[in-house]
Amino acid sequence: MNEAPNSPGQAAPAPRRGFLGELWDAVAPGRTFILVIAVLLIQLAFVFSYVGAFHHPTPHGVPIAVVAPAQISSQLVGELNAIHGHPLRATAVATDTAGRTLLRHGSTSGVLIINPTGKTDALLVAGGGGAATATAVEDVIGQAEAAQHRSATVTDAVPAQPGDARSLSGFYLVIGWLVGGYLVAALLGIATRPRPASTRRAIIRLIVLAPYAILSGLGGAIVVGPVLGAITGHLIAMAALGALIVYCAAVVTMAFQVFLGTIGVGLTLILFVVLGNPSAGGAYPAPLLPGFWRAISPALPNGAGVQALRRIVYFGSYNITDNLLIISLYIVTAAAIALTGTALLARRAAAGKPADAVV
Repeated sequence: MNEAPNSPGQAAPAPRRGFLGELWDAVAPGRTFILVIAVLLIQLAFVFSYVGAFHHPTPHGVPIAVVAPAQISSQLVGELNAIHGHPLRATAVATDTAGRTLLRHGSTSGVLIINPTGKTDALLVAGGGGAATATAVEDVIGQAEAAQHRSATVTDAVPAQPGDARSLSGFYLVIGWLVGGYLVAALLGIATRPRPASTRRAIIRLIVLAPYAILSGLGGAIVVGPVLGAITGHLIAMAALGALIVYCAAVVTMAFQVFLGTIGVGLTLILFVVLGNPSAGGAYPAPLLPGFWRAISPALPNGAGVQALRRIVYFGSYNITDNLLIISLYIVTAAAIALTGTALLARRAAAGKPADAVV
């Protein structure tokens, strides 16, 4: 029996498509295809950045102080600086006390004290500033001493705390703060809209991010301190630094979202994860990284944050100002970009233009 024809008000059934047709419908739209390619590129960049930074750690210009009799001091410093590959950046200091002060302030990674009456010298290192750097200094000085038929006893004058194995706890704490910062900004964008509807809304979002940053900074400091005992002391200073780092990541993410919408989160991942994490000085501090990662380390919030935290915990917060200025500069710049971009988008919307880009 023939099927009854469709009634006038009944829509005709959609034609069936094969697997290839469904596949094409799923991936053919330009936006979806571009997003998939972008994810692939970020993934490959992630692999390249981490392996490129860590596959062959080699010391480059690690600062050390040399205490030696005046008649041999210049020659010895010159010989250390002339070692192939320039692993060290040696400078002469007049006394043991001066060298130890530089080490306690984090201004040098080692102090070589020459014994003028014997063949056994002393080498002081700072494990709290990074175990890999201290080991590298020991190795290079050990080889240099052996070439002169001498030896050096090694003392870790600024050791890592017992719960801070290889001085890595601070690195992971900073990474956790950064992850929390860019995730909360991304989720706020998803829950509401990536681009605030007005400058007033953008200001409100910037204000809302502040208490989260404060709680996150304090929570992280409590977890690594009183809860786990990884880093003891300095709770308030660490919490304040953490709040600054979390707010930095959140505001930077917001600025990227204002300009590119949800895709802006991808730029956040490139900045903080692909570039920032391997150059931050965790497993291998900056002097042991290849040239590119070594150069960007102090200029990114990751590296500035790790350096600042280690200075707080192990070096009496000495010379921390530059690190804090870097993080603060990111916050101020990103906030200005977010507010300016929001104002431009609102102006375009009022003029009836699509708000798909700020420019």
